[in-house]
Amino acid sequence: MTEYRTLQDLVWAAYSKLPRDVWEYVTYGTETDSTLFRNRQALDSLAWMPRVLRDVSDIDVRGSFLGQALRIPVILAPIGSIGRFDPREIEASAPAVRDFGVMQIVSSYADPETGMAPRKTNAPLIFALHPEADTAMLDDLVDRINDSGYRGISFATNSAYYSRRERDLINGLASKVVHAHTYASYMQQQRSELAAGKVPTKEGLRSAAVTWDLFERVVQRSKIPVVVKGIQTAADARLAVEHGAAAIYVSNNGGRGLDHARAAIQILPDVVGAVAGKLPIIVDGGFVRGSDVLKAIALGATAVCMGRLQAWSLAADGEAGLLRMLEILEEEMIITMGQLGATRLSELSPELLAAVPPPVLPHPLAAFPVVMERIARAGSGA
Repeated sequence: MTEYRTLQDLVWAAYSKLPRDVWEYVTYGTETDSTLFRNRQALDSLAWMPRVLRDVSDIDVRGSFLGQALRIPVILAPIGSIGRFDPREIEASAPAVRDFGVMQIVSSYADPETGMAPRKTNAPLIFALHPEADTAMLDDLVDRINDSGYRGISFATNSAYYSRRERDLINGLASKVVHAHTYASYMQQQRSELAAGKVPTKEGLRSAAVTWDLFERVVQRSKIPVVVKGIQTAADARLAVEHGAAAIYVSNNGGRGLDHARAAIQILPDVVGAVAGKLPIIVDGGFVRGSDVLKAIALGATAVCMGRLQAWSLAADGEAGLLRMLEILEEEMIITMGQLGATRLSELSPELLAAVPPPVLPHPLAAFPVVMERIARAGSGA
C-alpha cells in the first residue's frame, strides 16, 4: 500500500485515479461555485490566537454525538454517489468508521434496502432520509429505519429541487436536471431492480412539498433521534427546536445546493446563538483539515461532517485510505490543540479566533497547495 504521509497525498492520489468528470463532480459545486468557494474562503478568514506557557502534555480530542463516543469530533457526511469512489460503497467506508471510532451518515441511495448497511458492517450509522410528502410511504420507511439498527435519522431539507451542477451537465455526467421523483415510484424502481438482480439506480428522489409538519410527523413516529439537515438561518434553527429535532445539522450541501449562499462556518454562530445550548449542532461545508474541525468546535459545533475529503480518501485507497485520513485528522487536531495551549475540546472558544483577510484566493483545493501546484504543472505539461 502507498504510504500516505499527509492529506495532500490522499487528495493527489484521488486526482490521479479518478476520471476527470468524476473528479470535477466531487470537487466542485453548483453553477458559479460561489457557495463552494465561500465555504473555503470563510475558513481561511479565521486565524488562531494561541495561548502560551500552558501544560499541554495531556491532550484529549474525543467527542460524542447522540450518545455515541467519537474518537475525534468527526462524522462522515452522506454521499449518495459513494460507489463512484469505491465500488464496495458503504462496505468500504463503514468498517473504517467502526474501527477508528467515529460515525457515518448513510445516504438512502447508498442503502436502498434500508437497513442492510448497519447489519452488514456493525458500525454506528445514521440514515439520511430524503422525505416524500406521501405520508403512508414515509411512515413505512420510518418504521423500517426504526427496526434497522441505525442510530438516528438525518432528515434532509434540501430535497425539493436538484441543483444545476453545470460541470456535470457539460461533461455529460448528468444528462438532465431532476426536479421531482415520488418516493413510491423511486422505491418501486429500487425493488424491481433488486428483484431482477440488478444494481439499483441512484436517481435523485425529490419532493417539493416537504414542510415542518412532515418533519414533526417523522419525529413523532421515530423511535430513534431525528436530526434536521440543511439549517442555514437562526429562524429555522429555532423552528427545529420547536418541532422536536434531536440535533441540528448546519449545511449548505457543500456548495452543491443553492448557489450564492453563506459559508457554513459563517452560519454556525447564528445557529449556536439561536439554539442556546438546547441541542447539539453538527456542521459541514468545506471542512478538510483538522484545524478546520477545531474552528467549528470553537464556534460551538459538537462535531463536523466531512463529504469531499471522505470521497477523495475512498478514491485514493478505499477503506485503507479512509482510515488513514481519520488518523491524519486526529494528528492534525492534537498538534493544533497543543500549539493553541488547549488540552480539551471544551477549552476551545470564539476568543481563540480572529477575523483576518484570507491568505489565498478561494478554491476548494486551497487547503492543499501541493496538489494545486501539481495539477497546474500537469495542465501545463511541465
